[in-house]
Amino acid sequence: MELQDLRNRIDGLDDQLLGILNERMELVKKVGELKRSSQSIIYRPEREKQILDRLAKHNNGLLTRQAIDAIFFEIFAVSRNLELPERVSYLGPEGSFTHQAAEGRFGAMSEYLVLPTIHSVFESVETGRAKFGVVPIENNQEGIVVETVDFLREKNLSIVAEMLLKVHFTFASQSDSLKSIKRIYSKDIAFRQCGKFISEYLEGMGIELIAVDSTSKAAKLASQEPDAAAICSSISARLFGVPILFDNIEDSDQNQTRFLILAKEFTNMKSSDDKTTIIANLPNTNRPGVLYEFLKDFNDRGINLTKIESRPLRGEASFRAWFLVEFLGHMDDPQVQEIMHKYGTHLKWLGSYVKVA
Repeated sequence: MELQDLRNRIDGLDDQLLGILNERMELVKKVGELKRSSQSIIYRPEREKQILDRLAKHNNGLLTRQAIDAIFFEIFAVSRNLELPERVSYLGPEGSFTHQAAEGRFGAMSEYLVLPTIHSVFESVETGRAKFGVVPIENNQEGIVVETVDFLREKNLSIVAEMLLKVHFTFASQSDSLKSIKRIYSKDIAFRQCGKFISEYLEGMGIELIAVDSTSKAAKLASQEPDAAAICSSISARLFGVPILFDNIEDSDQNQTRFLILAKEFTNMKSSDDKTTIIANLPNTNRPGVLYEFLKDFNDRGINLTKIESRPLRGEASFRAWFLVEFLGHMDDPQVQEIMHKYGTHLKWLGSYVKVA
């Protein structure tokens, strides 16, 4: 078969895809009208998971699960914007990994608020200026984001969903020769996580490493200086039009960041695989055995704890702590309800959501 014949077949399939997608959007529009009339929630992560699981199960072609997810998350995002356009805030700057995570879930068509701090993201959702907020919660190389954890306790927001993003760094520059580069801009954490590349490719070249506030700022500076480079995300390199010389230059290919999607008074229905996050402000933590007894309640009920982080209880002279606790299961599970009722106001439920990480 000739190349033009193959292209003609592809064009024909694209025409069919366009027709099918428009047909899907017509149905989505009707769903949106029904949801608005009943004041139902538009974003349903557990429903999206059901669709993705079903498609992966029926898939017998070349598309991987990751590819199916990427394609359909964009379709879901376009669908939600047809049902009801919603503003999404995220921790900036534009071109950051949080930006990449937000677009990966809400699509390029959504309206975004780019905010400078985690506190401002929480506040934007709390005040209704944004329907959803996206913030980082932890990195598997650097640990927990304490500011996010602290505001989860202080603010009255719900966790809608979690997202996992593989962190890849690129080396971008206007110059196509390493010998011409005199400065490299990046965030300090990026320099640490790309140490092997720097030592192996740039050793002895006298290049100055300059730490800046964000990898997005690094890309912007590299776009303005022909003898400079940036270690940044691919999205920020594209945003500022800086050619990528090397991709995936991080030391570890296991580097991942987990993000949370936040909203006000949001409750997910049960899915086939859920996770729950709570805040535990246990009484009398100075008494021996209090934390042990609390954790034993989970073990006795067969609930798998996946995370427990302690944070200082501020405003007191003592060294008491409160805890961020995550476990497998949904708030509506009977065994979870038993624990919630036992501890009452000492526990704050933050959300039950589809498990990703």
